[in-house]
Amino acid sequence: MLNKLNQLNNLEILSCSSEEFKEYGKIILGYDFNELVQYAEKNTNIPPSGNIYVGSVEEMEGFAPLFSSLRNNFYGGMDTQIGYCNGNNSFLNGLEYHKSSELNIAVTDLVLLLAKTTEILDNKIDSSFVKAFFLPKGMAVELYGTTMHFAPCKVTNEGFKCIVILPKETNTEISLEGKEILTNEDNYLFKRNKWLLVHGDKQDLIAKGAYEGISGENLEIKF
Repeated sequence: MLNKLNQLNNLEILSCSSEEFKEYGKIILGYDFNELVQYAEKNTNIPPSGNIYVGSVEEMEGFAPLFSSLRNNFYGGMDTQIGYCNGNNSFLNGLEYHKSSELNIAVTDLVLLLAKTTEILDNKIDSSFVKAFFLPKGMAVELYGTTMHFAPCKVTNEGFKCIVILPKETNTEISLEGKEILTNEDNYLFKRNKWLLVHGDKQDLIAKGAYEGISGENLEIKF
């Protein structure tokens, strides 16, 4: 699959096992995600178009002792949520980050488009900084808090499925009315623990208050 993707795309697609990925995150071992992946395969759907994100799913958080281990070990005792992002995305569209690591578990093969917060210059990030990484089904990776990411990209016509694990209430709604701007970063705050820059192609998100902060090509993954 990785060889095929690289034949079809001008953007080099790297393996999450590569040295380059270590700047963005790491492969997570030591946890048994098999039941969680099987649940997501059978009980979560890919929408007919677009993407769907559900931050917290009670049934997925009911897999003990996995959920307890993630909360107590991986997140050091912080309240934790398990959800999913499924969809049909093929484009970069945006880059978000959190003040925490994020766990992604591939339920299908998919591609992650990643950049670093240090590459934001004068409130903008150029898409030329973005790197693409192939995440095969069943692999779990940690994305560091300084790693910018957004919805995965599909590598088949069927779409993608990805489990997403984060500190509790990340990506939930917060009131930004009258928000005080103390630093440039405050312009990107979009939801709770979610700082977001989007490409000009995403006028729907810009209309909802997302910050237009990605210049250059809106990268596409072909398959």
